[in-house]
Amino acid sequence: MTDLDQLTQSLAENLRRLRAERGLTLEALAARAGISRSMLIQIEQARTNPSVGTVVKVGDALGVSVTTLLDARTRPSVRLFPPDRAVRLWHTEAGSHSTLLAGTEAPGPLELWHYRLEPGEGHVADAHPAGTTELIHVTAGELTLDLDGEECPVPAGTSAVFASHVPHGYHNRGAAAVELMMAVTVPAPR
Repeated sequence: MTDLDQLTQSLAENLRRLRAERGLTLEALAARAGISRSMLIQIEQARTNPSVGTVVKVGDALGVSVTTLLDARTRPSVRLFPPDRAVRLWHTEAGSHSTLLAGTEAPGPLELWHYRLEPGEGHVADAHPAGTTELIHVTAGELTLDLDGEECPVPAGTSAVFASHVPHGYHNRGAAAVELMMAVTVPAPR
């Protein structure tokens, strides 16, 4: 497969996924993007190599970057954001600052939670509606994230993003308390 074929295939897969996550019909997305329905069909079926301008219009209509649309990586269930990927956006001489820890594109409501788990404790959650995404940042201890039976350690200072449309849980298997911040985005109502 050539690089161009890979980009065309990635665009097709990402467009189908993102359109489905947002509950958009081909007609609705075409209207938002200002392109024809037939062009969207060709893109989703990887039968065309659209212009950059067309890809930008589709990305804008979906609220995502061109990079996201062309991302050829197979997205893992959990994406970790180690501390060295955090971006300090501003700071003052007195020590005030804001740091972007991790981000995800979300079409619907967004909730922010603080969790504290004492040693040996945990919380198990049922699957959320399709399209629900959680973003966590562990501030103390080491969280064990269970995603549909697969465990992933998330140490202090690390962030993770995952789709939570499957059973999942948060566990403290260590000797010290675990503290974390969590943002949950739920798909927009259809």
